[in-house]
Amino acid sequence: MTTALVPRQHPPRQRPAASRNDRLDSLTGLRFLAAFAVFTHHFTGASPAGGVAHAPALFPYSTMGVNGVGFFFVLSGFLLAWGHRAGTPARAFYWRRAGRILPLHLAATVPCIWVFHVWGGVAWDLPSFLASLVLIQTWFPGVVPMFPGNGVAWTLSVEAFFYLLFPLVIRGAYRLRTRTLLALAATGLVAMAGVNWWAATHLSPFHAEWLMRHPLARLPEFALGLALALAVGRGLRIPVRPGPLAAVFAAYTVVYVHRDAWFDPATVTQLESSVRPLVALFSVLVIVAYVQRERDGRRGWLCAPVMVRLGAWSYAFYLLHQTVNRLILDHWGRAEPTNLSVFTLLGVASVVVALSWAAYTCVEEPARRWWTRHQPT
Repeated sequence: MTTALVPRQHPPRQRPAASRNDRLDSLTGLRFLAAFAVFTHHFTGASPAGGVAHAPALFPYSTMGVNGVGFFFVLSGFLLAWGHRAGTPARAFYWRRAGRILPLHLAATVPCIWVFHVWGGVAWDLPSFLASLVLIQTWFPGVVPMFPGNGVAWTLSVEAFFYLLFPLVIRGAYRLRTRTLLALAATGLVAMAGVNWWAATHLSPFHAEWLMRHPLARLPEFALGLALALAVGRGLRIPVRPGPLAAVFAAYTVVYVHRDAWFDPATVTQLESSVRPLVALFSVLVIVAYVQRERDGRRGWLCAPVMVRLGAWSYAFYLLHQTVNRLILDHWGRAEPTNLSVFTLLGVASVVVALSWAAYTCVEEPARRWWTRHQPT
């Protein structure tokens, strides 16, 4: 008697999602550092004649702080994928995201109306202002000014686009192999550099700036964070440490800010086109380094209670800081350049932190709790 050979049936391969139970305090602390970097850039200015109080000791290195927004986009993708639970209805996700960002965004816009548009005289039109309230101002060209309403909220407009896509994207991402996810993320960064180069060499400065803030142009940063969150959750380990990463980034910053003096125009264009993708790569490696350390039980200074609190207030800090800066400029004017402005910067930052605590305590958290209690079933 012979026995027929029947092929062994293997169950379909399951690709685990990222761990849902880890509390990543170090990433909360990093949020404040990124917000503070953006604040420092705005306070010291994009040029020697700009800012609230120019500090030669910080400038031009402080201009790299503008890339803190790129860190936010990477971190957003990472945290959303890290905390996502398979099967979560899209409507529940949208409801929670709206409750997380809208109440404080609307509240922070109120003083902007007075500081920028009533007192400051910044030109605006009603459609553009309404677009900023519902966070679609970066989706279309021609808003007046380029940053209507609360100017820093342009990043929320980009985030809103990411939130809209996330429930659709995460389902497909779960089904992809880790190497495929990482390859797609790397391809996105290359494409981002290409788009930035094309915009800088083929468009007017206004339209190039608008394109580089469009959600589709920033999508690779979000996708990179999402891909690494799933990869780390599946067990990927990357041999990186925060200290060496910081040293490499410091060296890169020196090269980048002196690009015009050190390199020919063609090389300068390449450096300017690749800065966002490279900062995104650095950002995700820093995030992964701290996640691995914290999951291994090594809690550093970013996990200290003061840093966690500052990180919790960082959303309010980000939304309020430029309004305070503009108020200082309109009331006292721009200070003479001096390195003593570093102390002014720290003093103003302390004021913004205090306001951020108040906004978090009186607006952001109560609104979030109310929103959660009234989630549609």
